[in-house]
Amino acid sequence: MADFDVGTPILEAPVAEGSSDQHMVLNMGPQHPSTHGVLRLVLEIDGEIVVRLYPEIGYLHTGIEKTCEAKFYQQVVPMTDRVDYLGPLANNLCYCLAVEKLLELEIPEKAQWIRVLLTELTRINSHLIWLGTHAMDIGALTVFLYTFREREDILRIFEMVAGQRMMTSYFRIGGLAMEPPLGMYERIRGFIKTFPEKIDEYSNLLTGNPIFINRLKNIGHLSKEDAIALAVTGPVARASGIDVDLRRDMPYSSYEKFQFNVPVSDGCDVWARYIVRLEEMRESVKIIHQALDGMPEGHYKANAPKIVLPDREVMKTQMEALIHHFKIVTEGFAVPAGEVYQQIESGHGQMGYYVVSDGTAKPYRVHMRYPGFASLQALETMCKGRMLADVVAVIGSIDIVLGEIDR
Repeated sequence: MADFDVGTPILEAPVAEGSSDQHMVLNMGPQHPSTHGVLRLVLEIDGEIVVRLYPEIGYLHTGIEKTCEAKFYQQVVPMTDRVDYLGPLANNLCYCLAVEKLLELEIPEKAQWIRVLLTELTRINSHLIWLGTHAMDIGALTVFLYTFREREDILRIFEMVAGQRMMTSYFRIGGLAMEPPLGMYERIRGFIKTFPEKIDEYSNLLTGNPIFINRLKNIGHLSKEDAIALAVTGPVARASGIDVDLRRDMPYSSYEKFQFNVPVSDGCDVWARYIVRLEEMRESVKIIHQALDGMPEGHYKANAPKIVLPDREVMKTQMEALIHHFKIVTEGFAVPAGEVYQQIESGHGQMGYYVVSDGTAKPYRVHMRYPGFASLQALETMCKGRMLADVVAVIGSIDIVLGEIDR
């Protein structure tokens, strides 16, 4: 792609002598609603056939990674919420696990299970947004209304737990921000009791729909070899026959104690990505059931008074706890010098945090590896030779979030 000048208005194609036909360079975005964010696609088209495609980012640059260097370690958590803003708790988890590795901090089992419980709810929440917007791109507006109905139930649970619907910042270094509220488990049980029926409802509307099938099947082909070469992960990779899921293969936060299947397909097209994500929601429901049924007793945060904020009631009655609280809030806590890379399986794929400590209370470097960037670079491979209208379906199938791509 290095020789593709995105500023060139027209690229002439090799044509027969006397012909006036030519390729055209067309901008899709950055305001096009089907791009799911501030993304510019530069398309070279021959009629309605895509010849080349160049994704250009840079319209949503937030500077979050650089901002992390000016914050105490605990102050970085709210920053992570805003990267992949459709899966904030997964961002919190990955960052907290990375810092906890540097601190060699042992997290209570109860906190680990609650993290799993809420991260799987976050995965469902992310997939619901994907399904609703993807179906709407294709023209199925009703499904969008249905998926956001269930998403609203999940956001109300998050609000109950953390006081915020989206940017929850509920996972903290050392455990959780606060004790889970009374009634949380019952509220989640009520949701997952009826949710499998809702997945069936989505499937009944779409899976047998001939228009939906024609728009998705044999579109956006990405072979297993290409997916590996382009570093694609998550549902997009598993829909290309790559049987990898970090929750199972490199478990973290007690995932090794949960039984679930990893949906894999060798369809390698947009339809396969749809099926894989639909099944992933069903598997998340299984994990949530196990987390609720086997929830261990214990504390919700580690016993590390110089790192983890004390309970409010303890702070009000014990002078030592008050001192620890004051010093953590005003000075932060020092993290041993070193570097660590922590990765997890988010709703979009493999998410990684590379954290470097110089021994102070602020990180020397925080670099975030999010799956959407790799999936975006596979866009040309999936769209080349296809119709212009297929580009919208392919973009929806990779489920990009520009907040994670353009930091």
